[in-house]
Amino acid sequence: MQVSVETTSPIERVLTISVPAARIDEKVSSEVAKTAKTVRIDGFRKGKVPVSVVKKRFGPGIRMEAVEQIMRDAYVEAIQAESIQPAGMPSIEPKNIAEGADLEFVAKVEVYPTIELADASGIEVKRVISEVTEADVDTMLETLRKQNADWVSVDREAKDGDQVTIDFEGFLGDEAFEGGAAQGHKLVIGSNTMIPGFESGVEGIKAGEERTITVNFPEEYQAEHLAGKEATFKITAHAVEEQELPELNDEFAGKFGMEDATLAGLRTEVQKNMERELNQAVKAKLKNSLFDQLVALNPVEVPSALVDQEVDGLRKQAAQQFGGAEGFDASQLPAELFSEEATKRAKLGLLISEVIQTNELKVEDDRVRAFLEEMAQAYQEPQQVVEYYLNNKEQLAQVQSAVLEEQVVDKLLESAKITEVTLSYEDAIKPDAPAANAEESEEA
Repeated sequence: MQVSVETTSPIERVLTISVPAARIDEKVSSEVAKTAKTVRIDGFRKGKVPVSVVKKRFGPGIRMEAVEQIMRDAYVEAIQAESIQPAGMPSIEPKNIAEGADLEFVAKVEVYPTIELADASGIEVKRVISEVTEADVDTMLETLRKQNADWVSVDREAKDGDQVTIDFEGFLGDEAFEGGAAQGHKLVIGSNTMIPGFESGVEGIKAGEERTITVNFPEEYQAEHLAGKEATFKITAHAVEEQELPELNDEFAGKFGMEDATLAGLRTEVQKNMERELNQAVKAKLKNSLFDQLVALNPVEVPSALVDQEVDGLRKQAAQQFGGAEGFDASQLPAELFSEEATKRAKLGLLISEVIQTNELKVEDDRVRAFLEEMAQAYQEPQQVVEYYLNNKEQLAQVQSAVLEEQVVDKLLESAKITEVTLSYEDAIKPDAPAANAEESEEA
């Protein structure tokens, strides 16, 4: 077998492979002999069909199957011999498959890029310093009160924060439009769940009152036939309700199923949860900033097969977000919706792998244990959670991968420039805005 390799790009190889005709003939003869033992042909007993008859009737088909099998086998032999690491399936095109001649075919395959990591000292990140204050805990307890509030009917005009029960119907001109009507809809004024102008138009309404309001759909509204259009809504109010907050006491604390069902116990538990959330948010901000700059510092071509894998993963995430809604098929979502994020993820995956290999990083068992114990604190039986992960290979592998990623972060931080910035709890837990891509940054 002869192999020539052409490098057509940093991530593509074109292999021209030639296989001696004798190998094809030997394979065909073997397959014909096997077929002769099993095929049924009128006039012959099973297993007694002459090879010549089988070859005459089935020879062309057998030969094509043999050629396809040999091309697959020869491709595998070639990439092993040439130390090529494919990143996906090859595209194989026959050049000469004539009977009696050497088989010749071309295989195009994407390969993993060769990466030389830029000096991590070029990375500049901000490490967030924050803490959970007593005032933050007070705010969270107030949020819990509102989440557990009752709605009580009131005989007055609706104001911000009230819940109104309404019927409404929307019109473009004199024509009602599809999806613009509802009966018994409960709307909290100020929740910003309706299009701009709707809630302010409802404010001041009383139970039993009817009114018509005019609003404008946003220019970027998802329904194109409504985007930018002026619409009127006929509204009938059935009820106006205000929140009645529960007293913040031991009885309230007892609703949350804690072992220490007191207000002091609730406060302690809330603070622990907030500190855990804060810790995770701070780590995530640092990691995301670090990885964004790692990608920006290391331009790398990404094999399309890796991007396709990430697109599939993002499609599955979309399916989970829709909760398996009836009729929703995530596989039908166009790849273009995910291509930018998928490409970034694929680049990052390659760079993280290179950091791991370059620095010979190995998963540290003590860090895996610490990771599990910290995560398990969010559950009522932490030790059971830890044992579950330690005894589940698939789940443990995911944890080990997360820990190895943490080790990559630590290794990069050894060289990166770090600036500390102090943020409030609320600001610290807010997700960062998506970073601009490298091209946008250069243009700026």
